Amino acid sequence: MGLWIPFTIFAAFMQSWRNAFQNKLSKEVSTAGVTLARFLYASPLAALYLWTLYQIESAALPTFSTNFLITVVLASVSQIIATALMVKLFRLRNYAIGVGLAKSEAVIAATLGALFFAAPLSWLAWSGVIIGAIAIWLMSNTGSLKELSLKTVSLGLGSGLAFALTTLWVREASLMLGLPFPYSAAWVLLCVISTQTAILIVWLLLKEPSTLNALWRRPKLTLTISFFSCLGSLGWFTAMSLETVALVKTLGQIEVLFTLFISARWFKEKLSQRDLLGLALIVLGAACVILA
Repeated sequence: MGLWIPFTIFAAFMQSWRNAFQNKLSKEVSTAGVTLARFLYASPLAALYLWTLYQIESAALPTFSTNFLITVVLASVSQIIATALMVKLFRLRNYAIGVGLAKSEAVIAATLGALFFAAPLSWLAWSGVIIGAIAIWLMSNTGSLKELSLKTVSLGLGSGLAFALTTLWVREASLMLGLPFPYSAAWVLLCVISTQTAILIVWLLLKEPSTLNALWRRPKLTLTISFFSCLGSLGWFTAMSLETVALVKTLGQIEVLFTLFISARWFKEKLSQRDLLGLALIVLGAACVILA
């Protein structure tokens, strides 16, 4: 079994918990504050992880080229934009379909990867990607297609495109460093998280200084979100340094399994037949990309 598989499963599990705690914080602070909570304490954790790697086994230090730095900034900004578009979706009356479109990230990443990033897929891998996309669409589309507006489609696909570009640029940056596994992914993790933290802090200082105070008054919850976010990113970045983004993100859709488990056990929510069918398709899609 490829190493990218356990790292992807680990990332999906950590992300599902991060989302659960973010949902709790979103009832207390603004969306920008919730977004910053993902990164605020994650940079020191990422630095600690990188330092630990070098203590376990020595490796060469990276050389940061101009192309690498540009790619890191592009990935950082793209993820912030993707999150902002998702927030706009949440404010629409019929946003569920749009969120399903945003989850088209794996399909978009597969297409862009094949066209521009020299990452073609086999027919079995494409089957897994498409099955996974259908599963996510099925589980998120609870409304009528007649209610689908151009704005919802634009925001949903825009968010999916931005998330796909983020992951493709993260993989590209990791390959640029040319370091042994898992050092390249660890360096990219630290660089991207630090860049995003700096951008969001400056933004909040200029636009919402009160939000920084709100996060400061909730250190335990903010640290918890940063902790799970850092572990999730560690898993994603490491997996994407080993395998193409489309396969990682398709397998990563098993996050839905973990999320629904948390919802059922923590929030006492019941699964519908639609959810069960979607879960079955996610498992089928994951099996395809693993076999591929």
